[in-house]
Amino acid sequence: MEVLLLCLFFVVGPVVADENERLPNKCEVCKYLTVELQATLDKTGRSKEVLEVGEVLDTGKRRRKIKYNTSETRLTEAIDNICEGILQYSVHAERPGSLRYSKGTSQTMATLKNLVNKGVKVELGIPYELWDEPSVEVSDMKKQCETMLEQYEEVVEDWYFHHQEERLERFLCENYVLNSSEQECLKEVWKGDTGLKSEETAASSEGEGEGRIHDAGEL
Repeated sequence: MEVLLLCLFFVVGPVVADENERLPNKCEVCKYLTVELQATLDKTGRSKEVLEVGEVLDTGKRRRKIKYNTSETRLTEAIDNICEGILQYSVHAERPGSLRYSKGTSQTMATLKNLVNKGVKVELGIPYELWDEPSVEVSDMKKQCETMLEQYEEVVEDWYFHHQEERLERFLCENYVLNSSEQECLKEVWKGDTGLKSEETAASSEGEGEGRIHDAGEL
């Protein structure tokens, strides 16, 4: 038991310290904000629902009808609590750059939980029931997401009503939020398992020519 605990100290120690010190940068925040918003909009993009707007007057004038998939209502519903989705992410410390942020249990945490299930005592400084709570990094990303969304809300609206033929990540992050020297993380695409054992199976990215397009399904 003592040997196992000693090994865990050296394996877990650097990971925990790194997670506490490494906060998301502006590129990573913009990248995952657009991933979440684009994915939410994609889910409702094929809706055939028609909305009636305006009031029915005494003159009998009919209310105006608009398609839901081009309505302001659809955008508002997508934006509401969009940054809450960031809290579903975990820190995958074994992955490089912005790819460290992904939904699902990280390889490191899965390994530690497996050891606990085998009866090994693992000390992380927090109760076991809190292991799956959002980390400091992820909570910070959520706060930055809210600030960025508020700051660039008009840009998002402009994209939604006039430029949806262009990917949101490119329109918002590259054209408005980031300088050219800050865009490196947008080129990072998850290409599947790095060769280390994991309980999760990562889907390979499609189309290397579209290296700057990121969908929620690949993260």
